[in-house]
Amino acid sequence: MRKFIPLSLLTLSALLANDITLEKIDVSATTLSDVAQNAKTSADVAKALSDNIPSVDMNRRSGIANDIYIRGQKRDNISIEVDGTKVYGACPNRMDPPTSHIVAHQIDKITVIEGPYDVESFGVLSGGLKIDTKKPTKNLQGSINLSFGAWNYQKFGATISGGNDFIRVIATVSDESSDQYEDGDGNTMAQQIDNYAALYPTNIKLQAQKFKPEYKDMPAYKKKSAMLKAFINTAKNQELRLSVTANRSDNVLYGNTPMDAIYDDSNIYNVTYNINSIDENFKNLNVQYYHSDVKHPMSNVYRLASNNPAKYWTHSLTTSMDGFKLKNTFEIQGHTLILGLDTSKRNWDGHYEKNRVETTKSIDDTDTKDTALFLQLEKSLGNLDVTLAARVDDVIIQNKSFDSRHFSYGSANLMTTYHFNKDTKLFFGIAQASRVPDARELYFVDKNSSLIISTQNLKKVTNQEIDLGYETDNNIFQLKAKLFYSMLDNYIYYRKTTASNRFENIDATLYGAEVSGSIYATDDLTIDMSASYKVGKKEKALQGQTDTDLADIAPLRANIAANYEYTNNSLATIELQASDRWDNFDADNGEQEIAGWAIVNAKIKHAVNKKFDLTIGINNIFNITYALSNTYADLTLLSGTTDVMLLNETGRYFYTNIDFKF
Repeated sequence: MRKFIPLSLLTLSALLANDITLEKIDVSATTLSDVAQNAKTSADVAKALSDNIPSVDMNRRSGIANDIYIRGQKRDNISIEVDGTKVYGACPNRMDPPTSHIVAHQIDKITVIEGPYDVESFGVLSGGLKIDTKKPTKNLQGSINLSFGAWNYQKFGATISGGNDFIRVIATVSDESSDQYEDGDGNTMAQQIDNYAALYPTNIKLQAQKFKPEYKDMPAYKKKSAMLKAFINTAKNQELRLSVTANRSDNVLYGNTPMDAIYDDSNIYNVTYNINSIDENFKNLNVQYYHSDVKHPMSNVYRLASNNPAKYWTHSLTTSMDGFKLKNTFEIQGHTLILGLDTSKRNWDGHYEKNRVETTKSIDDTDTKDTALFLQLEKSLGNLDVTLAARVDDVIIQNKSFDSRHFSYGSANLMTTYHFNKDTKLFFGIAQASRVPDARELYFVDKNSSLIISTQNLKKVTNQEIDLGYETDNNIFQLKAKLFYSMLDNYIYYRKTTASNRFENIDATLYGAEVSGSIYATDDLTIDMSASYKVGKKEKALQGQTDTDLADIAPLRANIAANYEYTNNSLATIELQASDRWDNFDADNGEQEIAGWAIVNAKIKHAVNKKFDLTIGINNIFNITYALSNTYADLTLLSGTTDVMLLNETGRYFYTNIDFKF
């Protein structure tokens, strides 16, 4: 089976050499549109995605900076891009995941790549996000958003855009803050820690990780962000696109983690030159340079442990990403051919401070340099659309304290879509992609003993995947269903029961299904539904262990919502979100059984007029206490003896949004 994918791709490439007319096709992806308009409860991108896309689950870390899984995959197994800019977080404990460096207020749409079907980006092993922020308009227009909610949640957002035939400009700003949320039992994050620590009164280390009395009621976070874009028409069919995004988050508290983020400062810069219709065959030339950087110091300064100078720790990290991409698009006798060059360099550096005095390095100034060529061929044969794509990468990883690593590998995928008619289609994909180990997996050092936690001889991970899907949309209902089967060779896995070299390569399989759809019951009433189910298995248990379940594989989850349009552009929604019991989990590596749950949300969005909308909502109406995320040991979480602290989700949450447009 593992030889089937590359052989199939070679066979298909020979068949596609025939003269076949092509139209651009739809690949296996899901798009979340109008993100800025629909993300009402917070600016957290992870929350917006997990509430709307069945393949995406959220990993609750704090009140705002939460992480995502795509089909049970996270960290470097998925790729995150903002307007083509590759974005990473600096924290090895995922306190600042890539999605936390952009806010929903700035976003137009998000495309979720489900599977290894993107050859334009580095490291798309099992999927990714392509985030498109708002674009400037020629006509003067703008909006102001005010949001208020429980636990003193406040958000202000504003956008203004305008220009002329020469230049178009858009600017957005947002300011958001909140106190600590309360779970269904009325406990704040600090109180959840106190309650957990009370179960282990003799565990001195755990007691010291409680918040100091003066910080127990401090706000959960403050977050400010701004974006500025300018699109300049330099010549006919030519455009220079400039953008900068700045994100500043302060004092972000983490409810089941030993440290909190003192601040997260990130910047994203993007310079793109785009030329359309160069000649009859050369349709587009796109050249992009980008830079992103993050500064992230985390500390236990708000915890009791810092009262002891020998236990007062700060972990300061930085990361930056510089990239250049050249993309050429040709239309030749009905064929669409995309050829490109993608180069990037990521730097990751971190050190520990004891009582504000630097001690040792955690990640010693590591550079990951990638150079890649990619191509994509698109064709159409009657009702059958075909896309064949390939990428070749050459990667060098250099660390000041350890030996360098060098990787060269290829990736390829095939996606076919058969249109039964204009409303119904069947799609099939087959792909192979790889990703290299990152600096945390190769070179990370513990703060106390200078123990090398990472494993320096890790191999690259390879995913061979098959996807099958069906989609139909008519006057009665819309339905999209997907099946996938993924074979992971040399999957990088964290083993809890070893002191050093905690990462190792294993073989594993991951498979599942996702379904989403809508029933158009009447002209005014629509029923939306979605569900996802995944199974992840190791080929064999790790040495010294017995559990073969993969970590991070959430159980069956489903949503159903009724939407009633009671007047023009005014909508009332009631929604049920539910999850099965999490009873397939990796107990050997820190996970635990989690009870199933169901919550009910409701909201009304009332269009007062064409320029003024008012939204009122309640999430978790019945104030259910539940946990969404499990406790896999690759995150450093609070632990008593053999178990790890679960972090409960938010309890009953009232909110209101006021939107002005002009």
